[in-house]
Amino acid sequence: MSCFGVCGPGFAHGKAKIPFKIGQPKKQIVPKTVERDFEREYGKLQQLEDQTKKLQKDMKKSTDADLAMSKSAVKISSDLLSNPLCEQEPSFLEMVTAFDTAMKRMDSFNQEKVNQIQKTVIEPLKKFSSVFPSLNMAVKRREQTLQDYKRLQSKVEKYEEKERTGPVLAKLHQAREELRPVREDFEAKNKQLLEEMPKFYSSRIDYFKPSFEALVRAQVVYYTEMHKIFGELTAQIDRAGLSDEQRERDNDAKLSELRALSIVADD
Repeated sequence: MSCFGVCGPGFAHGKAKIPFKIGQPKKQIVPKTVERDFEREYGKLQQLEDQTKKLQKDMKKSTDADLAMSKSAVKISSDLLSNPLCEQEPSFLEMVTAFDTAMKRMDSFNQEKVNQIQKTVIEPLKKFSSVFPSLNMAVKRREQTLQDYKRLQSKVEKYEEKERTGPVLAKLHQAREELRPVREDFEAKNKQLLEEMPKFYSSRIDYFKPSFEALVRAQVVYYTEMHKIFGELTAQIDRAGLSDEQRERDNDAKLSELRALSIVADD
């Protein structure tokens, strides 16, 4: 059974701090290379936790911005439809109506895209993040057991250094009996974490790859539909044969005509 699934009451969802600093027994109970390996593997998972939370937050921001954009476009087109500009100009009303229809279609496809991203990317990120509190608890319990191990090892060493009288030998035996199950418990926890942390870290690729494939597909479907929608809209409202430069010249000419009116002329 994975130690990552353990979650106890009263656990604060912060990361475990390693290692705790207490008085050290004379005997090196955990080889420095093992402790370095442990800190390296746990450090990689702490970084992964931070990156996963950041990515989840950024994806949420992105989808919120997408929805805001399409809703804003629909509002603009709806406002144009109710604008007096359209009331007595059928050709302009037809153009704005086509624009409004396109914006509503865009909003509909955008909502579908966001729903798909929520389901295939954001929710899996959220579920992945929910595993880390159990991982941090497992590390915390390993560290707590290590401190008990060190404390009892120091106690054994203290009696070993004393004169071997009857009472001292009795206390030494008792201290060793107290130490044995704690040492075995620590070694089991340490072994399990050292085996499972690299597996957990490696699993991130297989877990997230389908999500990001789904993200790309959702974007491809959306922008394919946008190309069709705006292509159709262009065909409906565009005046054929006019370049952007010609349109700009036409607008400048019309603006000059407006400025020539006496009611907008400068004093």
